Amino acid sequence: MAVLRILRYPDERLHKVARPVERIDERIRQLVADMAETMYDAPGIGLAATQVDVHERVVVIDVSEDRSKLQVFINPEILASGEGLQRYEEGCLSVPGIYEEVERPDRVTVRALGLDGEPFTLEAEGLLAVCIQHEIDHLNGRVFVQYLSRLKQGRIRSRLQKQDRETA
Repeated sequence: MAVLRILRYPDERLHKVARPVERIDERIRQLVADMAETMYDAPGIGLAATQVDVHERVVVIDVSEDRSKLQVFINPEILASGEGLQRYEEGCLSVPGIYEEVERPDRVTVRALGLDGEPFTLEAEGLLAVCIQHEIDHLNGRVFVQYLSRLKQGRIRSRLQKQDRETA
């Protein structure tokens, strides 16, 4: 396993739409293992392949307290969303140190393939629902800051660019 480099906003590669995984083989299993290690190392609770510059529809999530319940979603798609909305303070490994409230549906039903290649359907609510929507957004080339006002987006971009200059 390896810790992969996470792309940072506003990197244009974060806006690339990921293509479906055609075959779950050793390459995809290795990608999942590396993504999980990267997510845990960061530390985070979710990571989309887009964030590590692999533009295929793969997501890893672990919202458990003890980081023991890794969930893998290959070619995920949201089948249904709850009618209610919830506001969650979201952060992102590609937008380090930035946390903003985003409003999303309170529940989702998602269909995906597991690492074994078998399809599954999952109903999620709360933090897991937020995380699934956030990571699928990445696969669709969208970063959570795009839900914010243009003013906030500009401030975030400036802050991250300043961080990059200071660490260069």
